[in-house]
Amino acid sequence: MPIYHRQGELPHKRHIVFKKDGALLYEQLMGNKGFSGLSSLFYHLRRPTTLKSTKLLQRVAWEADPDETLRMRHFRLGHLEAGGSATLHRHPVLFNGDVAISLAMPTVTDDFFYRNGQGDELLYVAEGQGTLQSICGELPYGSGDYLVIPRGITYRLAQDAGKPHRLLVIESASAIRTPQRYRNEFGQLLEHSPFCERDIRRPEALPMHDEEGEFRVVVKAHNHLTEVVLDHHPFDVVGWDGYYYPWAFNIENFEPITGRVHQPPPVHQTFEGDNFVVCSFVPRLYDYHPQAIPAPYNHANVMTDEVLFYAKDRFMSRRGIELSSLTLHPDGLTHGPHPGTAEASIGKKETDELAVMIDTFRPLKVSQHALQVEDLEYGASWLDPT
Repeated sequence: MPIYHRQGELPHKRHIVFKKDGALLYEQLMGNKGFSGLSSLFYHLRRPTTLKSTKLLQRVAWEADPDETLRMRHFRLGHLEAGGSATLHRHPVLFNGDVAISLAMPTVTDDFFYRNGQGDELLYVAEGQGTLQSICGELPYGSGDYLVIPRGITYRLAQDAGKPHRLLVIESASAIRTPQRYRNEFGQLLEHSPFCERDIRRPEALPMHDEEGEFRVVVKAHNHLTEVVLDHHPFDVVGWDGYYYPWAFNIENFEPITGRVHQPPPVHQTFEGDNFVVCSFVPRLYDYHPQAIPAPYNHANVMTDEVLFYAKDRFMSRRGIELSSLTLHPDGLTHGPHPGTAEASIGKKETDELAVMIDTFRPLKVSQHALQVEDLEYGASWLDPT
């Protein structure tokens, strides 16, 4: 989120001598698009380049479903096995060259740090509570939060004990940002935006770790995971400022745009990346024309694949879904409300649904891993009159 932020101690100008207890601090620039994109300047106690060792851990290989038959698909992701790491044990679901979608249900806090060096990450916390620890400081999170973590930021999710976690993970080859049509030329969110800068949460405390030893950082790059061992704690930052840092936005702070008749899905847009958008479906009042049909009309997603992750076990136009269901409606097939849901919506005043939608402008592949929880009867569910 392009809002200037600063924490800790800083010199009065960039790139000048800055000392702590008589020792020179080490300046690090981090940003995207070389030297022309968003960036932040960090001041370290020790050189961020002092690596004791590196070793390849594993290749990240997502195998696509070989059956490319065009069809509606439903995956009951909540039936996948919970456990392990929020970063190393993600369940792959859908992917293309622009975006990769997975589910994580970690049960332990990682004993290492993580850095995605090949893409931005957007985590939707369907369930869970803790603190996002990063080089930029600490950012508490809870259920309903979107966590935006720019490429290259070293972080760790410190989970609160006894709180089960369920994370929808969206990895983007491009920068994740707020929708262009809701921003002015300076990046400020406009009056008609469904959320504003007051809803954005940024890192708070900046604990400075003056520790030497062996500290593991797992780096994802080129579809490989590499373990890098530093000779000091990576969060040895005494201060930083800039526009490049993790931030949070809770889905409950999304103010839905409604009208007399049904509004199209773009009104729910919350984020965008290159060739995809992310939308939030939240509790809202229904359309108020006396003859309105609040359920969506049938539509053909021309040039778009539609993905819906259900954060509740109910949705106004769907039957047979559960918490953590995920549906894929691909380009080339018309889709719409299940039988009876349009009729049932007439005269209703509001909906209590909660879902995250990802629309991609290039086709998605289904991971073979997700086939174990696929609802094979979903495509025929529009034939069921009940």
